[in-house]
Amino acid sequence: MLRPMKEKVVLVTGGGRGIGRATVSLFAHAGAKVAFCGRSEGERLGVANEITAAGGTVRAFAVDIASQREVHRMVSEIVSQWGKIDLLINNAGVLGSKKTLATYPTETWDEVIRINVNGTFYVTQAVVREMIPRRSGTIFSVSSSVGRKGRASWGAYAVSKFALEGMMQTLAEEVAEFGIRVMTLNPEATRTQMRAKAYEKEDPATLKNPEAVAKALFDLAKSSDPVLQGQSLNFSDLPLEV
Repeated sequence: MLRPMKEKVVLVTGGGRGIGRATVSLFAHAGAKVAFCGRSEGERLGVANEITAAGGTVRAFAVDIASQREVHRMVSEIVSQWGKIDLLINNAGVLGSKKTLATYPTETWDEVIRINVNGTFYVTQAVVREMIPRRSGTIFSVSSSVGRKGRASWGAYAVSKFALEGMMQTLAEEVAEFGIRVMTLNPEATRTQMRAKAYEKEDPATLKNPEAVAKALFDLAKSSDPVLQGQSLNFSDLPLEV
């Protein structure tokens, strides 16, 4: 069986469910060594056991990405065990409240920014510091349409995704000289728990499954097109094979 990701080391945040879980599974089945973190112990064990039973190589971490200490421990252990990180997929995030900014709870605001912005920064910084000396690596970040055009009642989530887009655009310019690729992907409407929480009246059967987004990330990872550097991509704009 062809294993196009053999010898690659991949780190996925938020890998216990939805897009993250589908991504962990796809890369592992393609031969990559895959590390991931997730908040639920049951979900972490479920993903890890599934991949191990299929002969894949995986390591699950119980990490709060908003803790710089925990992030550094995770990245250090991955590099110590597998020697490198070739691909980072920033997928972890929380929705927060669907309220106007005027009524938004400050505690929820702090939590969303802490995880979605600070946590993503901590993971990205730790990984890119490992990639720069090797002059190689790819960083994908899962974004959102509300991070590109503001929309009422999306509050801290929308603001966090705007911050994510800016963070990745800045990073792309800083690391291009080291051969490191950086881009964001807006997965658009996908059948996930977060989507169901945000759109309670929506029929999930009308949405694409997370595996379709994982496949898009997989195809992007295989592509060497230099035009992709620093781009903010939309799922619906991608060809079937990037």
